[in-house]
Amino acid sequence: MSIEIILLALSPIFLLFVGVEFIKFRRYYDIKDSLANALLALLHQGADAIALLLLMPFFYWLYQFRLFDIELTLFTVLGAFLLQDFLYYWFHRASHHIHWLWAAHVVHHSSTKMNFTTAFRQSLMYPLAGMWLFWLPMILIGFEPVIVFAVVALNLAYQFFVHTQVVKKLGWFEALFNTPSHHRVHHAINNGYLDKNFAGVLIIWDKLFGTYVEEDENKPCKYGIIGQLNSNNPIKITFHQWQYLFKSTYQAKGLKAKLNVLFGYPTSSQSSNK
Repeated sequence: MSIEIILLALSPIFLLFVGVEFIKFRRYYDIKDSLANALLALLHQGADAIALLLLMPFFYWLYQFRLFDIELTLFTVLGAFLLQDFLYYWFHRASHHIHWLWAAHVVHHSSTKMNFTTAFRQSLMYPLAGMWLFWLPMILIGFEPVIVFAVVALNLAYQFFVHTQVVKKLGWFEALFNTPSHHRVHHAINNGYLDKNFAGVLIIWDKLFGTYVEEDENKPCKYGIIGQLNSNNPIKITFHQWQYLFKSTYQAKGLKAKLNVLFGYPTSSQSSNK
């Protein structure tokens, strides 16, 4: 439950930032869109809490096979943070390239707005999609599950602050860390921006693995997904891609074709392209 507790504790700060941004930069908001984001956040947190309750016994069973006994120190917490951020990069990158994972992650990208409430726009289907599988290496290495998911929560909390159009470039900070500028690129569907900047906290992973693109101030970001959903219904936002995924898998001829639909590069339920 560490994820929910940490994020709940930080929620007054998140809401304060939302309130200030809304008052001073109303043009970046649409009320119906933001309400949908809030409802999606509640559904997501509920699903995550249930998933952790159900899966924590498995995580501790797995923990008995750990390679090392890692004591909790400042350095091991830092190591856990760096490792989890590295694994998050690969989870995030996979979520844009594997249809099964995209079916959950598309929720986060489906808004045409970019403001702090966009960070709340998450899918309740992440546990089913298997996001938690990406944290298992940490448990097997020797990080206790509670520590692992506390670090996950801190990573996600940081990412709240990169969902804004208000903050421009941040000088030297841009070289090491994910920033609003970097993350605007990630949410954009412009040519050259699509499927870039997968960082959670550290942008260095994108630079190391060839997925980094700098925001061009002369190339304004267009937000959303290719084949825009154009809906504020949380149920439709959550399940439209799953419906399309299962229908496409059923219609595909042969096992290889079905597996390609499930685990190949995603296409959009609203058009022939993602």
